Amino acid sequence: MSSKTTYALGGVALALVVLIVILAFRWGRDDTSIRNDGYGSVRNSDVHAVLDQNNGTILVGHPDAPKTIDVYEDPLCPSCGALERIYGQEIAQKMDEGKLAVRYHLVTFLDTKSKSKDYSTRAVAANECVAATGSGPVYSKFHTLLFTSKQPKEGGADLSNEDLANVAKEAGASLEAVQCISGGAKLDGAKIHAQMARAALTDANGEVATPAVFDGKTKIDVNNQDWVVDLTK
Repeated sequence: MSSKTTYALGGVALALVVLIVILAFRWGRDDTSIRNDGYGSVRNSDVHAVLDQNNGTILVGHPDAPKTIDVYEDPLCPSCGALERIYGQEIAQKMDEGKLAVRYHLVTFLDTKSKSKDYSTRAVAANECVAATGSGPVYSKFHTLLFTSKQPKEGGADLSNEDLANVAKEAGASLEAVQCISGGAKLDGAKIHAQMARAALTDANGEVATPAVFDGKTKIDVNNQDWVVDLTK
């Protein structure tokens, strides 16, 4: 093989590598696909958070919302974080408009992937503490923070109860909710509720995989970028 041919092939290979790097960079950027970027979390005080004491589900929305969806998440799940980053603000706006309510089911199958070995459970308990106060805007902001900028990475350092309490403070939670988190008041209940959510997800989905979004018994394809709009037409 001539040196000219070698150089030519080398040039083609280099060009392909550059192209792959560029495409990977573009595909890896979440902010190019964030829906309603800049809207933020729920603002409307008519949006309420309702904690079901029996099963731990958290219903967030306007009391008269015509559509309610069920969302299954693990606080440590990276894909759940991506769902919140990309669609959370669009969902929040639909909640504010009274068009959509969300019933959150929080599971804890990633506990063992956290450094503390119980992060997901403690985060579920913290969600229940904040939701119990009833404020939709406060819970929405707490949920947003917990699944985006404050979400730990699998296998890395996670948040202590005091850290979780500080996130609640940042979201505007009451002193009662902050003390509930720091003291672990809802930890035992969260363990039971997470098991119930896992069983419900297995029944609905056939497996424990998050995030999972359901409109009634119909599983929503969250890879369809218009799924929130389609649900609220």
